[in-house]
Amino acid sequence: MSTTHAAPPPLDLMFSQDLISLEVSAQLPSDLQIRPLASTDYKRGHLDVLSVLSVVNDLGEAAWIDQFHAMRSTPHTYYSIVILDKASDKIVGVGTVVIERKFLRGLGSVGHIEDIAVDKSQQGKKLGLRIIQALTHISEDNGCYKTILNCSDANIPFYQKCGYVKKENEMAKYASERAHTPKL
Repeated sequence: MSTTHAAPPPLDLMFSQDLISLEVSAQLPSDLQIRPLASTDYKRGHLDVLSVLSVVNDLGEAAWIDQFHAMRSTPHTYYSIVILDKASDKIVGVGTVVIERKFLRGLGSVGHIEDIAVDKSQQGKKLGLRIIQALTHISEDNGCYKTILNCSDANIPFYQKCGYVKKENEMAKYASERAHTPKL
């Protein structure tokens, strides 16, 4: 009597794995994998890694999945990636590039890199660099004439090592607490 094991079901990804740079993938340690965000990544600690970066309000798995599908429903716009520790099946790094279409520059596009975070236990292993390289590749592969990001003064040297240059200034106006309640 032979026992066959069914292959695990394919992941429900935000975008095609083909957009991830093979060069960047090859530079990761063999125990790590870089891939698009999957609809099942809530359980793999996606929000836990993001909490390294900022306050995360966990509204539950159903709300997270709704947000995933809302983002995926606007193709060629959101590209969220994760670095996964294969042994633990936990996310250890995240990042997103959002493609903004413009009327200027011949109807050009700009890539906005957002939410770069690496689990504290994995920092210092060049995972942040690999995330930036992968997102920049996606931005450029989408024809963006520039890729931009905002960072704290303390992080400027890191982003300079990634090939980015300081340009102009960032301004922000934060909405009142009641004005930014999620509308799901």
